[in-house]
Amino acid sequence: MEVLYPSDGPRRAVDPAALYADPARRRPGRARPWVLANMIASVDGAVAVDGRSGPLGGPTDRAVFSVLRGLADVVLVGAGTVRAERYRPPRRPELRVAVVSRRLDLDWSSDLFRSGRAFVVTTTEAGPVPDHVEALRAGRDEVDLAAALGELGRRGGEVVLCEGGPSLNGALVVAGLLDELCLTVAPLLVGGTSGRVAVGPAAPLQGLAVAHVATADDGYLFLRYLRSA
Repeated sequence: MEVLYPSDGPRRAVDPAALYADPARRRPGRARPWVLANMIASVDGAVAVDGRSGPLGGPTDRAVFSVLRGLADVVLVGAGTVRAERYRPPRRPELRVAVVSRRLDLDWSSDLFRSGRAFVVTTTEAGPVPDHVEALRAGRDEVDLAAALGELGRRGGEVVLCEGGPSLNGALVVAGLLDELCLTVAPLLVGGTSGRVAVGPAAPLQGLAVAHVATADDGYLFLRYLRSA
C-alpha cells in the first residue's frame, strides 16, 4: 500500500498493520469500547453485489480486513450480514462475534454458533435462545446498542469492530456511537439498488476527520475517518 494522505513528501509504501495501528483506540476510562466500522463500497456507492459484499473485495482489501480483525476484541455484526456472508468462526481463538438480532431468525446449528465463539445481542422481550448460545439482552422493543456496548466494556472489551450491515451502521450513527470508519472504495461500477454504507432514520450531521488515504496496486482506495471531537 502507498499513503496518499497525509503527505510529507514522496509517496511511501506502508504495511497495512502499521497503517491502521492507533493506540488512541484504547482510551483509558471510557464507559464503552471504541467502535470501529469497516465497510467496502463501489465507486458508485454500492455495498453489495447480489446481496453480498465479497464480490467487491480484492487482495489488499482482504489484508486490511484481517488487520482490523486483529485489532478488535469483539466483532459486532447484524443478523442479515451473518446470513448473507455465511459467517464462520473467526480465525483468532480469542475473538468473539456478537450478532445483533431482534427477531432471532438465525441458524443456531451453524458452525459460527456451535463454535462457542459467537453470542447474540437481542432485546429483553425476544424469545429464548438455545442453551449453547449466550444472549446479551439490552433494550425492550429494539436493541439498545449503547447499553450493549456498555456491557461489552464492563466485560473488558476495548475495541469493537462493526462489520455491518448498513442498518446496524445506521443505528450506531443515530445513537452517536461510531468513533471510526474505515472505508474501502472498490474500482468498480455496480449500478442496481444496493444500499449505502449506513441506512436508517436521519441523524444530525456528524463531522469526521480524515486520518489517512491510501491506495494499492489493484486500484482500491483505503479511507480512514475519525469522529471529530
